[in-house]
Amino acid sequence: MSYGIQAELWGPYALFTRPETKAERVSYDVLTPSAARGILESIFWHPGLVYRIDAIHVLNPIRFTNIRRNEVKSKASAKDALSVMRGGAKPLGLYAQEEILQRAAMVLTDVHYVVDAHFEMTDKAAPSDNPGKFKDILTRRLEKGQCYHQPCFGTREFPAGFRLWTDGEIPVPEEYQGLSCELGLMLYDMDYSDPKHITPMFFRAVMKNGTVQVAGEEVFR
Repeated sequence: MSYGIQAELWGPYALFTRPETKAERVSYDVLTPSAARGILESIFWHPGLVYRIDAIHVLNPIRFTNIRRNEVKSKASAKDALSVMRGGAKPLGLYAQEEILQRAAMVLTDVHYVVDAHFEMTDKAAPSDNPGKFKDILTRRLEKGQCYHQPCFGTREFPAGFRLWTDGEIPVPEEYQGLSCELGLMLYDMDYSDPKHITPMFFRAVMKNGTVQVAGEEVFR
């Protein structure tokens, strides 16, 4: 059995990086299903449930802007961290003055979405867990603005506001009414079934009347 929820998300900026443009970052046109799942998990996560994204409704017109962001050119080494855990003396720190660089990014601006999602129970649920209990917890946390950590739109510097959608019918921006447009291949999620070979999954995103349907779409690996 699955239980549905509608969450409203908004923020001044968003960056859902296309994998083919990692050096100079370019965002997808809309929120990706994997990013939507991550936001819901930041609000309420439990090993006994898994979120499935059904649809993403775009409430504001899609607009891009160019910015420059400070990043570091290296990342912490898992091998060095493991060595230190075993008593080694490998350096673990990254020094911003030595590693910093600026990268251009094409980001979304003034984003506003409503996400249709449902969750399913997993075999890790406790005997006392049930769908009604989980839905009540998630609904309460959405209403009160509670989260385990600040949800974000792609990167930490772009925080996402959230609340339970209770305004009934979802409006369609005037410029998208009656419009159907192809958004190309979009990241659906990551397949973690084999931890040694984590595989990205994609689907062909189409926005019709301001809505990207996710449920039932063919997924490519």
